[in-house]
Amino acid sequence: MTSWQIVRIIAGCFILLSLALGIPGSPLFLDQWWLAFTAFVGINLLQSGFTKWCLMETMMRKLGARAGN
Repeated sequence: MTSWQIVRIIAGCFILLSLALGIPGSPLFLDQWWLAFTAFVGINLLQSGFTKWCLMETMMRKLGARAGN
């Protein structure tokens, strides 16, 4: 897998997990403040779309993931 694919998988997992932890009807509910983490991930995805730079992708490349197109 390429670094951008790994980043999108991680972002999707983070969003789903934080929703499960932050929505009161969820069996995994802990606190509504987990929804702030969902917003944080979304804001990072938005800024990376505009700037074409993502810290997580940089970290994945340093860990050995190959660069994608």
